[in-house]
Parts: sequence; structure tokens; C-alpha cells
Amino acid sequence: MAVMYGGGSSRSVACCCAAVLLAAVLLFSAPTTTEAYDSLDPNGNITIKWDVMQWTPDGYVAVVTMFNFQQFRHIQAPGWQLGWTWAKKEVIWSMVGAQTTEQGDCSKFKGGTPHCCKKDPTIVDLLPGTPYNMQIANCCKAGVINTFNQDPANAASSFQISVGLAGTTNKTVKLPKNFTLKAPGPGYTCGRAMIVRPTKFFTQDGRRATQALMTWNVTCTYSQFLAQKTPSCCVSLSSFYNDTIVNCPTCSCGCQNNGTSPGSCVNENSPYLQSAIDGPGKWTGQPLVQCTSHMCPIRIHWHVKLNYKDYWRVKITITNFNYRMNYTQWNLVAQHPNFNNITQLFSFNYKPLTPYGSKINDTAMFWGVKFYNDLLMQAGPLGNAQSELLLRKDSMTFTFDKGWAFPRRVYFNGDNCVMPPPDAYPWLPNASPMRKQPLTLSLLVFSIVLATLLAYA
Repeated sequence: MAVMYGGGSSRSVACCCAAVLLAAVLLFSAPTTTEAYDSLDPNGNITIKWDVMQWTPDGYVAVVTMFNFQQFRHIQAPGWQLGWTWAKKEVIWSMVGAQTTEQGDCSKFKGGTPHCCKKDPTIVDLLPGTPYNMQIANCCKAGVINTFNQDPANAASSFQISVGLAGTTNKTVKLPKNFTLKAPGPGYTCGRAMIVRPTKFFTQDGRRATQALMTWNVTCTYSQFLAQKTPSCCVSLSSFYNDTIVNCPTCSCGCQNNGTSPGSCVNENSPYLQSAIDGPGKWTGQPLVQCTSHMCPIRIHWHVKLNYKDYWRVKITITNFNYRMNYTQWNLVAQHPNFNNITQLFSFNYKPLTPYGSKINDTAMFWGVKFYNDLLMQAGPLGNAQSELLLRKDSMTFTFDKGWAFPRRVYFNGDNCVMPPPDAYPWLPNASPMRKQPLTLSLLVFSIVLATLLAYA
């Protein structure tokens, strides 16, 4: 019996060790990328389409287009940067509508010099006002790509590229790999290039169709965790029925006494304000925020303003505390169960977001009116935008109790904002009308009795 017990124990230990080894192998072989999934935009991505339009003696000419299929997240200034690694020894002979940031070592070419000889080129968009002979359709927007919901005419960006020392047929062309997309910082993770059905192009009258010689797609998804370790916005709350103003949680986006980032904030009345704005970090997009308890570049304030018989009114204020950023084509996304009854909106554009069909309509996207408040100015007297919402009450669900009137989630420019803790919400005063009624009734009865006695006196 003792021998059998010992053998069973050895087998158990061996099985346990094997299981631990297998788990370790699976752990270290797992992908290192962070999954980018957003429940409010589950299918959002940026798709890069690479269409080979013609063959050349030593390669091909292609049109590369980036489509923004995200519902509320766009690429803002200073714009996108697209990179990849060539599969062989390809070079870029010329480009239209974009350029590489570096030429690289082209010393081996005795005749014409390529536009770029780097193994891993980085591409940037050209600026508005580029000469027409250097443009193609959907180019030259300084790398800014808006969303289809907000601005469908500017939801794509394209450039043309002439590639040399590459294959000249569908079977000899090797797809680039290790695609990267910065917008303008990290945040996007790109998959492998996949050959797809060639893109078809129709003439203006729609009577003839041509197609690309070869097409491949690359899909890039966004993760806020990869983009930045700290949030970029926060939410504060207030209401007409409670004197409490719930501020953004302290240190929502950082702390003033953080020794790792000196000079990260500045007081609005500081004599060194302008020198700090023009100091290190000006050209990198590094935010310089006004010193606050939350230290966020953006604060969203939700105020329950008025209560009517059949409606209630909300005021939304967006404040920019960043001294280095004007937010162009900004957008705000909020989630609230009463958004299916929005009746009127003042000074914002609005569109419902229904990622799971029309049965659930509790998410709304707001953005500024063009030429009026679509530009959120940097910190200062003009650094805010505000609007009011009028919502119809639903007698089956409407209540002001327990913080129901406040949003569940808020996004600004696609980033999830920090919300106050639920137990800090401005709730209705506990049974305050019930405490006043007996006192009022007693005074009323006393007044009537007194008047009666005086009448008979």
C-alpha cells in the first residue's frame, strides 16, 4: 500500500508540474498587445487600404487610404503618423499627398535618388495649401481625420506612393509588415496586412468599373490604456435641488505635487504663464494645464437645471484647462437612460448612438456647430462651450432620486472621463417635504381657531 501511495503521489506531482509548465508556456506565448474594445463602439477601427494601381519596371504605384470607422473618436492635430517595415529591400521612389519624415541612406543609388530608402519609413500628411501638383484626393489635411458621424467629408486620408525594388506581379509582391499608427501619440494597435478582393472604382456616370491590380487591408484598433496612462478629462455634477457641487475627484488626471513631471501645471495669474506655454513640450503636444485639484485638461460639468411638469432641463459645460491645445472638431459622448426622449437641444449638434440596435437608445453624441463653437479654445476666458438639453419625462422611469438624473458615462474626443463616486452624487434631500407638512398644517389649524375665537370675543 505504501508503494502504491508513493507512486500515486509522484504521478500527481508530475501532472501538477506539467500543468504549471503548460500554463507558463501559454502565458508567455500570449499576444502582448492590449485588447481594444469599447462597448459604446464595438466595431470601431481605422482601416488602411492599400490599392496597387499599376506596375512599374521595378515595382508598383499604389494609393493608400485610411478610413476612420470609429463613431466618435477622431485623429486630431498634429495628425497621424503611419509606419511599417518593408518585407524585402524596397525603396520609395516618390510620393504624392504625403511624405516620409526621413530619407535614410540612399548612397548606393548613382542616378535618380529615391524619396526614402529606410527599411522602416514613417509617413506624415502634407499641410493645407500644398501645391496642386503634389496633391491627390483626400490628402493634405495636416493628418486630421474626423469621424463619419461628425464630418463624413473628412473621414478619410489618402496618399500615392511609388515603390521600387519590389515585385512586379501579384505573386512576387511582398506585403509590408509591422504596421504602426500614431494619432499623434500611441494608442493604436495594427494587425497584419491581409490580401482582400481588389477595390473597384466606378466612373462618375456609373457605367464603367475598373479595379485595382491588388489590394490589401490593415486594421488598427484603439486602446485608451495604451494611449496614455492617465485620463484626459473628468466630470463634475450639480443640481437645482441640492446645494452640493460635486467636483471632479482629486488627482483625476494627475497631482500637482507629482515630482516626476515638474512644470505640468501653471496658475492662470502667474507672470511666467507665457514662457511656460512656449517652453519644453510645446511642439510635442504635451499638455500644460491650469493648476486645479483634478489636473485634467478637460472638465465636463453636468447641471440639472430645471424641472417642469412634463420636461426637465440639463446644462452641459465643457471647459478647457489646457494652455497648449485648441480642440478642433471636438465631440462629447454621454450615456443616460432618458436620452431616448431628447426634445430640444441648444447650440450643439446631436446624434443618437445605437451600437446594439434601436432597442437601446441611451447614448448620445454631441459636437459643436460649425463656425460657432466647433473650436474649443485653449484655457482662458473663451475656453469653454455650453449647451442645454430639454428632455421629456417618462412617467414609468423618471425620478430625481438616488442620482438618476446624472450620466452613467461621459467621453470627450473618444476618451473615457473620470466620474465622481456614486455615493457623492447630489441626491434629493431625505424626506424634507414630509417634515414640513405637519408643521404647516398645525400653523394653519391654529390660525383658524384663533380667528374663530376673535370673531366671537
